[in-house]
Amino acid sequence: MSRIDHGVWIPVALACAAAPAQAAQYLTLEQAQRALFPEADAFAPTPVRGQRAWAASRGGALLGHVMVDEVIGKHELITYALGVGADGAVRNVEIMDYRESRGGEVRDPRWRAQFKGKRSGSPLRLEEDIQNISGATLSCRHVTEGVRRLLALHAAELKK
Repeated sequence: MSRIDHGVWIPVALACAAAPAQAAQYLTLEQAQRALFPEADAFAPTPVRGQRAWAASRGGALLGHVMVDEVIGKHELITYALGVGADGAVRNVEIMDYRESRGGEVRDPRWRAQFKGKRSGSPLRLEEDIQNISGATLSCRHVTEGVRRLLALHAAELKK
C-alpha cells in the first residue's frame, strides 16, 4: 500500500481556491460628502423612499444632494455616493467601499467623470454612453444602472 504525502495537497488546494475579496474602504460618508460638495457648510439627512440621502447646503441655500447606494459588483457590494446639484445634474460619483478582488478600476477618476452633467432621462447605457472597462464589466454595468436609478429618484422626489 502506498503512502499519501499530504504535503503535496496543500499547494494544490491553495491553487484551486478562489481569490478572496479584498474589501477596501476608500471614503467615509463625511469624506464623500466633502468630495462631492466641498463648498457646503451643512449636510442634512433627507432619506427618500428608504434611500440614504443628504441635502448639501451653504448658508441655508440648497446646493444639491448626496445619495449613498450599494450595488452588486460580481459577487460583492460596491458602496458609492452620487452628488447631484440643485439643477439635477450629476456633480460626480465617488466609490466609497469596493469589496471585489477585481474590477476596482471603477475608482478611476476618468471613468467616473463620464457621469458629470448627466441628468434623469439622459442616456446612461454602458458601452454606448458610458465606456466599459475591460475586466470590470459587471462593476461598470451595475454602477451605471445605480446612477440611472438614483437620478430618476432624485428627479421624482428631491429636485425642487
